[in-house]
Amino acid sequence: MAQQIPDLNDVLNQKQTKKLSIIAFSGDFDKLTAVFTLATGAAAVGYEVNLFFTFWGLDALKIKQGRSPVGKGFLPKVFGVFMGGLKSAPVSRLNFLGASPEIFRYMMRKNNVATLEELLEAAKALDINFYACEMAMHILGLTKADFIPEVKDVLGVATFLELSEGGQTLFI
Repeated sequence: MAQQIPDLNDVLNQKQTKKLSIIAFSGDFDKLTAVFTLATGAAAVGYEVNLFFTFWGLDALKIKQGRSPVGKGFLPKVFGVFMGGLKSAPVSRLNFLGASPEIFRYMMRKNNVATLEELLEAAKALDINFYACEMAMHILGLTKADFIPEVKDVLGVATFLELSEGGQTLFI
């Protein structure tokens, strides 16, 4: 049986989906800034972007910002108080008793660079896919109702890997 050669026009017209998937494990200001900078940059040039937030990364998506008890049970509520959400995210190094995020925000504004909060808003506007890790939510006593409405779904690892197939995956 002769092998058929595909028509050159068909090959050239096939759209290849460019895809970037990022696992956001950290709740640190600088690491979340990297997550959202990469995500919005990729989405702006036509990539399908999937963000999978797990453990401390989930803190960036909480509706209730500030240091407040969020979650079911004593220990999850303690973690909620210590974490505090996107606006309270510490810098991973040289946090200077919590002053560093504000210093970074000042330097970002001064240099016309989007702040972490502005990057999150841009990610929403660019229809980036936000997913929450089912296992981490279970451990931390969180429900989908604890997160911003843009969280598309709560997923297990296997489903996230399926969504990520065929693209680049980063762990931050």
